[in-house]
Amino acid sequence: MSFSRYTFSARKKDLNNEQYVSNSKASFRIYKAVLAGLISVNVKTLEEGERLDTIAGAVYGDSSLWWVIAAASGIGWGLQVPPGTIIKMPINLSQVFGVIS
Repeated sequence: MSFSRYTFSARKKDLNNEQYVSNSKASFRIYKAVLAGLISVNVKTLEEGERLDTIAGAVYGDSSLWWVIAAASGIGWGLQVPPGTIIKMPINLSQVFGVIS
């Protein structure tokens, strides 16, 4: 099963009877896990013109996973953040999905 930020957007059960948490709760869980050291991250300072989706594409091979970087960094859901912003990029996505699934 692939994950997107919308996978966790409802507090109900789907056709497979799987329960999901809201994306805001998923984001908070990721952020808290990073702070607690439960998710290993690489740290980067954004330069002019860099965006989370292009960074996610380079790091994970999938630009739609930009929200993972946003959640880990505690910067919200914006694709464009100002230069000089320090972001945290989870190294192992299975750690991320283990926290929210």
